[in-house]
Amino acid sequence: MLAKPSEKAFDDEEWVFEIKWDGYRAIADLSHDAPLFYSRNGISFLSKFGKIAEDFSTQKYRMILDGEIVAYNDKGRPDFQLLQQIGDHPDPALVYQVFDLLWLNGHSTEDLPLLQRKELLKEALTETDIIKYCDHIPGKGTAFFEQMKKMKLEGMIAKKSDSRYIENYRTSDWLKIKFTNTDEAIICGFTEPRGSRESFGALILGKLINGQLTYCGHTGTGFNNELLKQLYGQLQKLIIKTAPFETIPKTNMPVTWTKPELVCEIKYSEITKDGIYRHPVFVALREDKEPAETADPENKVSSNRKHSKAMKAKIPSKKTESSEKEITLNKHKVKLTNQDKIYFPKDGITKGDVIAYYQSVASYILPYLKNRPLSLNRFPNGIEEQGFYQKDAGDSIPDWIKTTQVYSESNDKFIDYIYCNDKATLAYLNNLGCIDLNPWNSSLPDLEHPDYLVLDLDPSKKNTFDEVIETALQVNEILESVKVKGYCKTSGSTGIHIYIPMGGKYDFDQVKDFAHILMKQVNEKLPKITTLERSLQKRDDKKLYLDYLQNRTGQTLASTYSVRPKEGASVSMPLEWSELKLGLKPADFNIHNAPDRIREKGDLFKPVLGRGIDMMKALELLQSRE
Repeated sequence: MLAKPSEKAFDDEEWVFEIKWDGYRAIADLSHDAPLFYSRNGISFLSKFGKIAEDFSTQKYRMILDGEIVAYNDKGRPDFQLLQQIGDHPDPALVYQVFDLLWLNGHSTEDLPLLQRKELLKEALTETDIIKYCDHIPGKGTAFFEQMKKMKLEGMIAKKSDSRYIENYRTSDWLKIKFTNTDEAIICGFTEPRGSRESFGALILGKLINGQLTYCGHTGTGFNNELLKQLYGQLQKLIIKTAPFETIPKTNMPVTWTKPELVCEIKYSEITKDGIYRHPVFVALREDKEPAETADPENKVSSNRKHSKAMKAKIPSKKTESSEKEITLNKHKVKLTNQDKIYFPKDGITKGDVIAYYQSVASYILPYLKNRPLSLNRFPNGIEEQGFYQKDAGDSIPDWIKTTQVYSESNDKFIDYIYCNDKATLAYLNNLGCIDLNPWNSSLPDLEHPDYLVLDLDPSKKNTFDEVIETALQVNEILESVKVKGYCKTSGSTGIHIYIPMGGKYDFDQVKDFAHILMKQVNEKLPKITTLERSLQKRDDKKLYLDYLQNRTGQTLASTYSVRPKEGASVSMPLEWSELKLGLKPADFNIHNAPDRIREKGDLFKPVLGRGIDMMKALELLQSRE
C-alpha cells in the first residue's frame, strides 16, 4: 500500500502518525517454512540483509509483515546512503521497522482496520535487536511532526485509523509529509567531468510524464569519490549512442547518454514553471524502484508540465519486432507485448508460448470461464518474480472486456470483476501476466448458487503424491457408494481436485456443508494421512488437508486446462478414474503435451457443467450406510 504526498501536518483524532523511515520498504513473508524477504518490485533482500533474515527464525507465528529496512549511522540517525553501501560497510546498525501485518496464521488481515492490524502485530511480533515494532501517535500530528524535525528525521506518515490495506494502490488514507522536497528521477546520461573531478560531472535526469520520458534537469552535487566511481561503473554498462529524449537538452559539457533504467533519489529547492528541478542534490540510487514508478500523478513535476513546452520522448524500446504485435480476435484488436519475455526461466517458456497454448485450447477452457468472475493471479515478470492477485478490473481495461460488479462485505464496496467469454479476453488476460486462470464456482446471472462442488486435496510438504492419489481413490469410493459421479483433475501443483456437478440447485452454504460431510467420511477412512484441521499452527504437518472450504462464495481454484506458475509449466488436467494410479505425477501434463492429450481424450470434464446431482438422495444413502 502506498501513500500520497501531502504538504502540511495536521491534528485529527481519526488519524495516527508514524515516523517516515529513510530506508528500503520490504515485505517479510513468513507464511512458509523458508522466509521470503523482498522489495516493492520483487527484488530479494535475503542475501543483502542476511542479518535481518536470520532473525526471522525467532518469530513464533506464520505472518506476512510490511516494514522498512533502516541503517543507523554513528549518530543514531537513519542513513540511506549507508544502507545502500551495505556491501562496503558490512556491519551497520540494521533494523527492520515493522509497521503492518497483512496475513496471520492462514488468514488475510488486509480487510481489518489499521488499528486492529497493528494490535495483532504488536501481540504476534517477537521483537529483537534487529526486528522492531513501529509504534504510532494518535491524533496529534502537528506536535509529532515538529518533534521529527528536531530529531532531523525525514518526516512522518499519517494513516487513517480505520484504513484497510490495499496493495499496489496510492491512497489518500495514507499520507507522507516530508521536511524537504525529495523525488525520484531516471538517470538518462552523464556529462564529462571538469577540473580534478573524476568519472563524471553531472547526471542528466528524466521522469515519466503521461507515459513519455521527459527531461527535468541535471545534478552534479551529493557525490563523494567512492560513490562517483561506483555509479560510473554501473553507467558504463548502459551507454547508448543517441539521446533517449526527442529534443536534446542543452548542457555546458558533452553528454554520454545511457539507457533510462536506473532510478535515483534527489533533493531540490523548487520546480520551475517548465518543470525543471532547482538546486537538485543526488541522495542515493534507488535499486528498489523501477523507472515506471517515477510516473506519479500526484507529482509536482507533472502538474507544472501541463502548459510547458517539454522535451519529450518515449523510453527507447528494447523490443524486437516479434516481441510485440497486434492481433484481431472476435473482432477485437488485442495488443500483445513482450512476447519473448521468459516466464519459466528453467524451461525457456516465454509469455508468447503461454498465450499460444491458451489459444490452442480455447474451445475447451472457455466453457469453464464463461460468465464467471475471475481472480487474476498475475506474474508480469515470470514465475520466479513476485506475483500478485487482482480482483478489481480497474479503469484501464478496453471497453470490450466484460465485467460484473459484485458487492464485497469485507471491503464495503463493489468490486468490478472481469469474466472471460471469448478468445480475445483470454489473450488480453494472458498478456497481463495471468499464467493461471481462477474462476468462481458460480456463474452469471446467478452467483449465489454454485454449478459444482469442489473437494481440494491439499498435501503437506511431507506427503507423497501417491498419498494424494490414495486419498482421491477413497473419495471416489465414497461417492460411488452413494451413487454420485465425481470428476477428478490434477491441480497442476501438488494436489488433486474432485468436482461434483450441482447444477446451480443449492446455495453455497448447502454445498459447503455437503462437502464437509463427504470429507469427514474420507478422514474417518484415512485418519493417519488426512486432516480437517484448517489452522496451519494446529495441523499435523505430515497430513494432507481435506479442504471443503473452497465451496464458499468468491473462492477460486485454478481452472481445468489452466497452466500453473510452477517449474515445468504443468497443466491442471482432467483424468479418467482409471488413470489415477500410483506413480502418476502432476508434472506428467504440461504446456507441451496438454493440447495433444486434450484433443485425443476430448473434454473429460464436460459433465461437471451439466445436470447436477440430487443432494438429498445422496445424503439419505450416506445415512443408511452409517
